[in-house]
Amino acid sequence: MQVTQEKVSQKGILEKVFKLSEHGTNVKTEVIAGLTTFMTMAYILAVNSNMLADAGMDAGAVFVATALSATVACFVMAFLSNYPIALAPGMGLNAFFAYTVVLQMGYTWQMALLGVFIEGILFIILTVTNLREQIINCIPNDLKNAVTAGVGLFIAAVGMSNAGLISTASGTLALANMHDPLVILTVAGLVIAGILVCKNVKGALLLSILLTSSIGMITGIVALPSAIVSFNIPSLAPTFMQAFTVPVEQIFSLDMVIVVFTFLFMDLFDTVGFLVGVAAKGELIDENGKIPKAKQAMLADAIGTTIGAMLGTSTVTCFMESTAGISEGGKTGLTTFTVGILFVLSLFLAPLFIAIPSQATGAALVIVGVMMASCFKDIDFDDYTNAIPAFLTFILMPLTNSVGDGIIFGIVSYTLLKLVTNKKEDINISLIILSIIFICRFIFLK
Repeated sequence: MQVTQEKVSQKGILEKVFKLSEHGTNVKTEVIAGLTTFMTMAYILAVNSNMLADAGMDAGAVFVATALSATVACFVMAFLSNYPIALAPGMGLNAFFAYTVVLQMGYTWQMALLGVFIEGILFIILTVTNLREQIINCIPNDLKNAVTAGVGLFIAAVGMSNAGLISTASGTLALANMHDPLVILTVAGLVIAGILVCKNVKGALLLSILLTSSIGMITGIVALPSAIVSFNIPSLAPTFMQAFTVPVEQIFSLDMVIVVFTFLFMDLFDTVGFLVGVAAKGELIDENGKIPKAKQAMLADAIGTTIGAMLGTSTVTCFMESTAGISEGGKTGLTTFTVGILFVLSLFLAPLFIAIPSQATGAALVIVGVMMASCFKDIDFDDYTNAIPAFLTFILMPLTNSVGDGIIFGIVSYTLLKLVTNKKEDINISLIILSIIFICRFIFLK
């Protein structure tokens, strides 16, 4: 009897904090959604560590910093916005950190971390002053739908690429060798995920990931985890607060300005794109085309980025894989809170999560891409001043491997076409200012 009362009490707390009934959901659904989201994004723990290690950082410390910064950002998102949107150090941004800023431009990884820290502080200021929210709100509905559809294409492309279904070995996109056991496992994962989704099985994507992983391990196509639980958590010391060891003369330099501005620019529009795309999928956009708690949601990535830089990792951002959890019914911050808890547990269960093959998560991401593509039907293709910008937005995202580039071309083309066709009532001063900034960016920055 006492155990039952405790369970009721716990559910009462979760109901009060996350307003589950109001959103038409329950604890079980939200936890399954959080687990699904985490399973599809857990790869970042291994990938981020290896990528930043190429820049000279300690892989073990980066692993811990990645998990902890994701936990903090997810908790902030869960409690401030109550949105089912998970965060972690982002792909693309970590590649820029390691391979461009450090290895190509020749800066130390400590200086790159400081650049990320300053970017995070600036993001907090921009968010508190509502400037980031204004950028989201000024994007027209047709472009918002194009962003959602484009993110869906981007997700599917990432899933196919990570799973090895698409090959770039010849310098062009091509179907991989269909006799490769890993490719066959990916196809099997697609079939399993597709059947489960079509049959409306609860937890279809999570179940498909588990089944595909099990098939791969049983057949020996992928390796079994070396251990399930590990209590040897790596030390954070090699990267902790190293951002503040940069000499003063480097802090107040043109080089630092370039590094910070580039991080800021890339992250701003990647985050806007993912937030809009995921929000649309989760039906978080109101009838006026606005995201009600955009400021709180963007504070999560700003705080996560700032703390992440102190811990020793690259920029934290919203994760497109959140749509996997939303597709499983996640509607509140309890989904995101669950992801945060799992990132903490990952410090002890790293071998298990790293053992999940990309063939399993990749197949799930392709199905998520299908679900997000439904926004194509809401784009006005009859009016070419809407259709052309929308097309450029969603087609450039997977082709350039950048959500931000798709948004930039979409906004600039939308503004120009509306101006030259004298449809000025469809644009506002914010769009014009953004378009001018984007054009200057391409002129003055390589």
